[in-house]
Amino acid sequence: MNKFNGLRHGEEKIITARSRDIPIVDSKITSLKKPLKLNTDGSMIVRNPVNLTSKSIPFSTQPFEKFGRIEIVVVSAKQPSKNVAINFDPEVIRCILLQRFARVEVTIIKTRKDLDDLAKRQPDLVFSGVKYFNFDNQTLWLNEFLDQNQIPYIGSEKKALDREFSKTAAKKLTNNAGLKTALYASVPPGELLSRLPANMQFPVFIKPACGGDSIGIDAASLAHNALDMESKIQQLSASLNCEVLVEQYLSGKEYSVGIIENDSTKTLTAMPIEIRTSKNKQGHRILDFQTKQNDAEEVLAVSNRQIHDALSDLAKSVFRVLGGSAFGRIDIRMCASGIPHFMEANLMPGLKKGYFYRACALNLGMSYDQMIIGLAENRIRSSLGQTKELKSKRVGAVFASEPLLLPI
Repeated sequence: MNKFNGLRHGEEKIITARSRDIPIVDSKITSLKKPLKLNTDGSMIVRNPVNLTSKSIPFSTQPFEKFGRIEIVVVSAKQPSKNVAINFDPEVIRCILLQRFARVEVTIIKTRKDLDDLAKRQPDLVFSGVKYFNFDNQTLWLNEFLDQNQIPYIGSEKKALDREFSKTAAKKLTNNAGLKTALYASVPPGELLSRLPANMQFPVFIKPACGGDSIGIDAASLAHNALDMESKIQQLSASLNCEVLVEQYLSGKEYSVGIIENDSTKTLTAMPIEIRTSKNKQGHRILDFQTKQNDAEEVLAVSNRQIHDALSDLAKSVFRVLGGSAFGRIDIRMCASGIPHFMEANLMPGLKKGYFYRACALNLGMSYDQMIIGLAENRIRSSLGQTKELKSKRVGAVFASEPLLLPI
């Protein structure tokens, strides 16, 4: 008997999926060693005891006719993608949302006037992955603009995105809140770290202090001595011109926890998944840039209740500390003793084949369409839910008093 997980050998069930294994819109799956069984709506059939979050239902929907006006805001393809955090096919998203909402349009923002016109139209929700725009050499953050014009949107406010963007700032906030995170040191651009702080020891892990998708991470990110550490810091500083984060290396398993906040109740649903990579030549499992690009990692459901709960508790606490709302993803790694430590956060996680959707699918059996519609209705409800009178004026529908839960 394993004292930590409470299961006999071979008792823990593991459900695994790479992104190519999970249907995005089409429920047909090919090239699988063991084809996944699907529900009639294309969602994954996830058997017990994977869904350990039943006490907190992320989405609910009202049984009335189509309602609401949604604008899917995107940028011109000619603009640089640095200002876009969530990439998706707007036409695919539009077709999905039209299953539930009365009017859904794709809006391309090219100028400040386009944005001002959006504010005048006052849509019931903006569905977008755009972080900011550059107009006349000035940066204008979309979510901040929408807040000023009282327009609901999916995702977190700018203050939370600022906290999340800097991995150093996020770690400092969580550490100050008494939450577990790896010991760290930050190195400004162009500088080196000749020796570790007194409370740290080799090996250490070196990565950019901002950005995502494991950019800048490779086998050399794990350093066992000062010379290797300096070399990696110098390489990142030269190639990315950014602050570098040096962390105490944690040798345990790696996880990512999807978070959904119910906009009505403000309760959080946590959906942990394990991310497992192959061992490199040195025998270490490193989720590097190339592994992500090749989609070579395995994603496994966390069916052990104690581990599931520990990951969920930490992820929810970090999400709150950073000021996240609506949805996000918290990355966690275990130390050698099996204690979860916060690594970094993503409050605008990808909405294609990424970890957030896989967390929804593996934990809740949620289809892609359910996820997209749920994220939209979760936030649009706040604008339409002020009073039943306001709802009736907008959509002329009869509203039920009891919510109908989305099938999971």
